[in-house]
Amino acid sequence: MNQLEILRESLGQCDEIILDALLMRNRIVEEIMAYKEANNLQILQPEQEAKQKEWLHRRLKEKRHQAEVEAVFDSIIKNSKKIQARKLFDYNIVLIGFMGAGKSTISSYLRDMFAMDVVEMDQVIAEKEGMSISDIFEMYGEEYFRDAETNLLIEMQSQTNVVISCGGGVPMRERNVVEMKKNGKVVLLTAKPETILDRVKDNHDRPLLENNKNVPFIAELMGKRREKYEAAADIIIETDGKSKLEICEEIIQKLLEE
Repeated sequence: MNQLEILRESLGQCDEIILDALLMRNRIVEEIMAYKEANNLQILQPEQEAKQKEWLHRRLKEKRHQAEVEAVFDSIIKNSKKIQARKLFDYNIVLIGFMGAGKSTISSYLRDMFAMDVVEMDQVIAEKEGMSISDIFEMYGEEYFRDAETNLLIEMQSQTNVVISCGGGVPMRERNVVEMKKNGKVVLLTAKPETILDRVKDNHDRPLLENNKNVPFIAELMGKRREKYEAAADIIIETDGKSKLEICEEIIQKLLEE
C-alpha cells in the first residue's frame, strides 16, 4: 500500500467516525425534544445555541481551517433544528391576524429557531406579479389580489413544516380558511389598536391603511374582522408586551395541546 492509499484509508476512517457521531447526535436531539415534551419544559432555548457557538469559537481559536469547520457546524446546528421542527410540526403553521399584529416578526423568529421555510404571502404574490401590493390593488383590484391569495394557499398544500404568514385579509374568505386547514394549524396573533398603529405608522405598503392611520379606524376595521379571524383560528395568541421568545414558546405549547 502506497502513501496515497494509506492517507485515503485514514480519511475513510475519519468519515466513519464523523458519520457515527452525527447519527448519535441526531438521536440525542430527538431524545432531548422528547424529554422536554414529557416534562413540560420550555422548547426554545436560544441561550443553549449561544453556548455552543461560544464553545466552538474557543476550541477553534488559532486553529487551521477555522472558517471551514465553523461552516460545517453551522450546517449541523441547522439540521438539528430541522429535526426538532419535524418532530413538533408535521403540518404548516399558518399565521393570521390584522396587519401589524406581528406575523412577519414571529415567522422570522420561528425560521431562526427551527430552520423552517417561511412563506410571506404578500411578498410571494408581489414577486410573482412583478409589482407591489399597492400597485396590484390599483391596477387589477382587490378581487384579483384575493384570488392570488387563494391560489397560493392551494399551492402550499404540497408542503409541510412551513410557516405561512398571511396578509390581513386572507381569513376573510371562507374558502381560504378551508385551504389553510387542509394541512395547517391556524395561529391568530392579536394586538391592541394602539400597538398596531405604532407598528405600521411608518409603513407605506398597506393600501387599506395608507390614508387612515389612526386608532379609531384601525379599531373599527379590527372589529369587523374579529369574528372571522377567531372562527378561523385553532389557537389565539396575544402579542402585546411579550418578547418574540415568549410569543413563540406560547405558540408551541398551545399547538402541542391541540
